[in-house]
Amino acid sequence: MSQEQLREDDAPQATGSPEAGDAEKDARDQEPAADAGDPLAALLAELEDERRRADASTLGWQRERADFSNARKRFERDLLTSRFNAKVDTLRALLPVLDDFERATENLPAVEDGSEELQVWLEGMEAIRRKLLKALADAGVQPLDPLGEPFDPNLHEALGHDSDTDMESGLVSATLQKGYICGDRVLRPALVRVAG
Repeated sequence: MSQEQLREDDAPQATGSPEAGDAEKDARDQEPAADAGDPLAALLAELEDERRRADASTLGWQRERADFSNARKRFERDLLTSRFNAKVDTLRALLPVLDDFERATENLPAVEDGSEELQVWLEGMEAIRRKLLKALADAGVQPLDPLGEPFDPNLHEALGHDSDTDMESGLVSATLQKGYICGDRVLRPALVRVAG
């Protein structure tokens, strides 16, 4: 193609009326606007895709944060439960020692010679027993001595029935061994006999 042919192709074509030329010019002016609208529409579509991805990422992040918070709370609750269970196990191990102190105190032999050393020793043993009782009380341990109270299978363990008692049926007629509770946990049920 020669340069003249190229110029002729680029030149506007003559039409029958001046109004038709204006219409063609308007159509040509609008074509670039349509081309410009396509990139804008593409950018808007891309923006909407990015917003969706950001929303999905935000939702995922919020779920992970909630899961982490729930896991932390569960860990703290399990830690408190574990500590309480360890405390209960330790307190249960001390109860037989307390029983032995109480039996020894209840069955003290009469001191006939009035030995001062023996009297001091006995007072020292009683002081140790009181100290142990105070330490258990400070830890939240409460004794159960249900004599005269209604039998409760959650707190008491019945070892027999007493039919020859003046007590009303269903009441604890004798406490054979004290029970202990710590908070709402039974460390050891009281061993009792029940009036029947």
